[in-house]
Amino acid sequence: MKKEEFVMEKIISLCKRRGFIFQGSEIYGGLAGTWDYGPYGVSLRNTIKQLWWKRFVDDRMDIFGVDAAILMNQNVWKASGHVGGFSDPLVEDLKTKKRFRADHLLEEQGIDPKGMTLAQMDALIKEKKLKSPDGNMLGDVRQFNMMFKTHVGAIQDDSSISYLRPETAQGMFVNFKNILDTFHPKLPFGIAQIGKAFRNEIAPRDFIFRLRELEQMEIEYFVDPRDEKKVKETFDALYEEQVAFLNDLGLTHEKIHKVEIAEADRAHYSKRSVDTEFDFPFGQKELLGLAYRTDYDLKAHTEKSGVDLSYFDEETRSRFIPHCIEPTFGVDRITLAILADAYREDELGGEKREYLKLSPKVAPILVAVFPLLKNKPVLVDKAKEVYADLKKVFGAKVSFDDNGNIGKRYRRQDEIGTPYCVTIDFDTVEKEAGVTVRDRDTGEQERVMMKDLVAKLV
Repeated sequence: MKKEEFVMEKIISLCKRRGFIFQGSEIYGGLAGTWDYGPYGVSLRNTIKQLWWKRFVDDRMDIFGVDAAILMNQNVWKASGHVGGFSDPLVEDLKTKKRFRADHLLEEQGIDPKGMTLAQMDALIKEKKLKSPDGNMLGDVRQFNMMFKTHVGAIQDDSSISYLRPETAQGMFVNFKNILDTFHPKLPFGIAQIGKAFRNEIAPRDFIFRLRELEQMEIEYFVDPRDEKKVKETFDALYEEQVAFLNDLGLTHEKIHKVEIAEADRAHYSKRSVDTEFDFPFGQKELLGLAYRTDYDLKAHTEKSGVDLSYFDEETRSRFIPHCIEPTFGVDRITLAILADAYREDELGGEKREYLKLSPKVAPILVAVFPLLKNKPVLVDKAKEVYADLKKVFGAKVSFDDNGNIGKRYRRQDEIGTPYCVTIDFDTVEKEAGVTVRDRDTGEQERVMMKDLVAKLV
């Protein structure tokens, strides 16, 4: 097993052991590309989404939040180009009939497939005589549409076709006119949404990095295309906002990389794309995206629907279709980046340990409260009193733990990523000598008086 695979196995094991992430449908053998989030995983994800919404919606006057339906009229996806073009290069094992991503097979051979056509990938696979992971001959490379197709209503015919949305963006584009008519915003302005998207990935992999069911946080930011300088400034500002958000989450800045995407590798609708990549255990991979989609989407929906999606500029008395800049954030990938970045192994007190060095801003639990001994009611009662007081300040970020001896509790909270542990001992009760506060990273403990406890934890 490669070193990076070994590290990922340890992270996956910790996530299951401590209630962050479980295999989807695990008792039935699982379902590839699906994962379930446990209590601490939900808490971490909710924190990510709350911080994102605060930065990009609540703290701004120019971005409006929506929550569009997952199922949409099939013409939405025809207009956007997804029905005809949302696909990945597929190649099939001729013996087992298993299907694989052609570009992934090339990457595993040290070949960069970016910018390659299907024909070029097919020719290279044949030239190199590449075989499937099972060691069998491969068929021709072909396109595979990744949308999950379904039917709406009791009758299943062409008119009832719908799809589980592969992205949240189109829900914002089709609501563009509703926002204009309801709120009358001036350019530039944006529409934001957090929601699930579904992609029938040929080969989901790398834990929660590539999924069939994922969650996105996206903004469609509309600008006046007539001022090219302003458009560029807005694009660059949105990139800086993306990086600032990652810094808010406590990610190591040196692991964040800006990658300007070449024209040949950009999506067909993009005039400029910049990816924010991150150093995952399995390599530097895309974490965030930023695309200048121009007027591609609004123009396409205007033509397909027959509804005018232009903007009227009252100052110049002119009408035009705005251009769009799209910052995209994947909740699952950000969650994985935080977990992978925080994972540590060291030796503390003569024992090896694994722990998560999570920023207090995102840690599911900020502070855990312990009685030194669980069989001493006087300590337990006082610990519950301190726990209740801290809950009034920090809410769900406070945990009460009396399971096992004190050493095991420390190790458990270290793996959860809890920055502080507060222990109630006999000096706390009998001498009013305050509590013991333990630091997760160093293991050091100090006495803190009750009146100073909240300030210590903030």
